[in-house]
Amino acid sequence: MTEMVYGAVQQRAGEPILPKWWRTLDKWSMTCVLILFAIGLLLGLAASVPLAERNGFGNFHYVMRQAVFGGAALVAMLLTSMMSPTLVRRLAVMGFIVTFVALALLPVFGTDFGKGAVRWYSLGFASLQPSEFLKPGFVVVAAWLIAASQEINGPPGKLWSFGLCITVVLMLVMQPDFGQACLVLFGWGVMYFVAGAPMILLVGMAGAVVVGGMVAYSSSEHFARRIDGYLNPEVDPTTQLGYATNAIREGGLFGVGVGEGQVKWSLPDAHTDFIIAVAAEEYGLVLVLVVISLYALIVVRSLFRLMRERDPFIRLAGTGLAAMFGVQAMINMGVAVRLLPAKGMTLPFVSYGGSSLIAGGIALGMLLAFTRARPQGGIADYLRGRG
Repeated sequence: MTEMVYGAVQQRAGEPILPKWWRTLDKWSMTCVLILFAIGLLLGLAASVPLAERNGFGNFHYVMRQAVFGGAALVAMLLTSMMSPTLVRRLAVMGFIVTFVALALLPVFGTDFGKGAVRWYSLGFASLQPSEFLKPGFVVVAAWLIAASQEINGPPGKLWSFGLCITVVLMLVMQPDFGQACLVLFGWGVMYFVAGAPMILLVGMAGAVVVGGMVAYSSSEHFARRIDGYLNPEVDPTTQLGYATNAIREGGLFGVGVGEGQVKWSLPDAHTDFIIAVAAEEYGLVLVLVVISLYALIVVRSLFRLMRERDPFIRLAGTGLAAMFGVQAMINMGVAVRLLPAKGMTLPFVSYGGSSLIAGGIALGMLLAFTRARPQGGIADYLRGRG
C-alpha cells in the first residue's frame, strides 16, 4: 500500500508539473512567506525614507530596490520549490562550491563598506555577500554527508561534515562575522542531533563554543565591544540598541501610528538589522506578535511534515534549513530587544538587503521542495521490510 508523506493524496500518472506542484506544496508556509514579504515592504516604506533622503535619493529608492530584490527572491523560491530533492541536492552542491570559493577570496577582492568586516563584493550597482548564499548550500551538503554515513559501508560522512563545518566557521570568524558563524554551527548541530549524535559530543561542542567566545573576546576588539555593550546594565541612549529599546517601549501595544515613529530618523540600520524596532514603534506589540507567529508557523509546520519523511537526507536537510531560518529570525529580534548581543543579522524576508532576500528565497524554496508531499511506502511497511 502506498501513502503520501503528508496527507492521503494519491499520485496521478502523467500529471502536469504545475498542478502537481500546487497539490503537493505546503500552502500555509508559502502564504506565511508572502505575508512576511508584504510586511517587509510596508515597514520599508516607513524605515527607509530618512536614509534615502540622507543619501540624496528619492523617498522610495530603497523600497523599490527591496521590491525588485524581493521579486527575484520569490521567483527563486517558486522555481526551487518545484525541483525534486535530487535536483535540489545537485544544485546545492554546485552552489556551495562556488560560494565557498567566493568566501575564500573575500580577503583579496572583498570590501567592508566602512563597517570593519570584509563580507561583501562590490558590484557597482549592488553588493554581494557570499555567506548568505553559502548557508543553504552548506546545510544540504552536510545533510547529504551525514545521511550517507548511515548507509551500510557508507563513507565517514559525519566526520567530513564536521570538518567542513569547522572550515566554514573559521572562514567566517576571520572576516569577522561571528553571527553567521554561530548560525552555521547551530544548523550543523541540529542536523547532527537529529541524526543521533551522542549527548556528550553536543555538550563538548557547547563547551568549545564557550571557549571560542572567550578567545574571541580577548583577541577581537569588535567582538569585545559588542559583548561589553550587551553586559552593561545601562544602555547608552545614543547607540543603536538604545534607540531601538526606546522605540519598542514607546510603541506599546498598538504603536504610535503609521508614519509617526521617530526611531527611523536616528537608526542608520532601521531598514535592515533593526526593522523590528520600527514595527514595534509604529504598529505596536500586535504587529510584532504577528511577525513572530508567521515565523513560528513556517518552522513548526515544516518540522511536522519532515517528521513523517522516511528519506534521511530529506529529513536532515529540511530540519537544518527550518532551524536556521527560525533561529536567524530569533537572533534578529533578540538583538533588538537586548536579549542577545548585536549580531548584524537581517530579519528574513522583512529586512532590506539583496543578498539576504535572494538567498532566503533559495533556502525557503529548498525547504518547500523537501516538505512537499511525495508517494512512498508507509513507515510500518518500511520497518517490516528492514526486519
